[in-house]
Amino acid sequence: MSAESELLAAVPDGLFIGGEWVPAAAGGTLEVRDPSTGEVIRTIADADATDGARALDAAVAAQGEWAATPPRQRAEILRRTWELLQEHADDLALLMTLEMGKPLAEARGEVAYGGEFLRWFSEEAVRIGGRYGVNPEGTGRMIVTQRPVGPCYLITPWNFPLAMATRKIAPALAAGCTVVIKPAELTPLTTLFFATLLQRAGLPAGVVNVVTTSSSAAVSEPIIADPRLRKLSFTGSTAVGRKLIQQSADNVLRTSMELGGNAPFLVFDDADLDAAIDGAMLAKFRNIGQACTAANRFLVHESVADEFTRRITERVQQLRVGRGTEEGVTIGPLIDDRAVDKADALVRDAVDRGARLVTGGERLEGPGTFYAPTVVSDVKAGSDILREEIFGPVVSVVPFRDEDDAVRLANDTEYGLVSYVYTRDLARGQRMIERLETGMMGLNVGVVSNAAAPFGGMKQSGNGREGGFEGIQEYLETKYTLTPNPFA
Repeated sequence: MSAESELLAAVPDGLFIGGEWVPAAAGGTLEVRDPSTGEVIRTIADADATDGARALDAAVAAQGEWAATPPRQRAEILRRTWELLQEHADDLALLMTLEMGKPLAEARGEVAYGGEFLRWFSEEAVRIGGRYGVNPEGTGRMIVTQRPVGPCYLITPWNFPLAMATRKIAPALAAGCTVVIKPAELTPLTTLFFATLLQRAGLPAGVVNVVTTSSSAAVSEPIIADPRLRKLSFTGSTAVGRKLIQQSADNVLRTSMELGGNAPFLVFDDADLDAAIDGAMLAKFRNIGQACTAANRFLVHESVADEFTRRITERVQQLRVGRGTEEGVTIGPLIDDRAVDKADALVRDAVDRGARLVTGGERLEGPGTFYAPTVVSDVKAGSDILREEIFGPVVSVVPFRDEDDAVRLANDTEYGLVSYVYTRDLARGQRMIERLETGMMGLNVGVVSNAAAPFGGMKQSGNGREGGFEGIQEYLETKYTLTPNPFA
């Protein structure tokens, strides 16, 4: 048996409910495919609404005891999970490459990044605080405390199977919340494997429950409608996020929504072009361009636009496309045929509207769902590629005249997740921090994500923050108590 086969066989094929691995109630199964070959690599349980209800029952039953567990004990379980993750880093990296397609080197990077949420929130678990003070009138004492919000439903996307799970599970557990997590249908194996590490770390039964399903709406709607659920966290498209927010309204659920992005990447005429090109390659091609933080619109000052396009094209043409497990591959497959269709349609629309196709711009023959790394320049206003997330390996270059023009173009979107700015002018950099309508910004850097920093956006890129000191607050309720003046 090959190493790949042994690893896949080690992934449970059931649902994780109440600390046990169980089949779907109706016996349904779903197939998980390798996007680089199209082949089925694992068949697992396909949950329905009954299974979702069982998972929520388990989370509710475990909530009281888990909330009462001392913070230090919760912290130690998260720390042990992080240690187990380090032991199985190669397994998790290979598993992500097999089910999602990203190059193995990038998958290893995700293991390191995803693990940091476990370590960070293990440290934050013991720092949940409050305050005590005299009220302004002097007639009483104010006591402010924090308590876990309660059972949570976590919905994760396919593009970062480990990091999106740890980014949600870790702060929930640190705060004292139990969870039901539903990983994406396309990439559920990483979450299932991760659940085995939580189990080995000593996590009590029912604190984390995993439901895998091909019928997301059928499973999610009853869970969200259940009055026992107190929190919903979702990472995915803005369109789906809007629907979930509507569903959450009836029970006034706490929500965290990490939704779509349309990141501008601004290169001013005084920028260090070497650094800008390096940053652009990171911001665009991380995860094959399939990231909400991926740079979508490269806004480049007209005096350096041609040089920037020439130099980034040279770098793009050096990228090697192939199966993520192959040595030297830097661009894996897109997740499915729909992703290829979308990238191709956006490029064709831009060219039809007058953009210049510099390199790439075509589907690659299978097996697998590959799209050639692409550069289009002189993209015209009104092009779909400037409005929609590309979610693929496509660089679109738009020249701008001056700073005001750059800001106007950058903010001309319903999204506001992240922006990137390259300039040597410190004052200009400070102005961009204040003028760009995004929740995050990289100033002369191409990657901003970090477990110690608050991740989240403005406008229709969502609400709430994940990571940083702010991340655990999403899973805590604040309670204020007034007591009489003890000296009266």
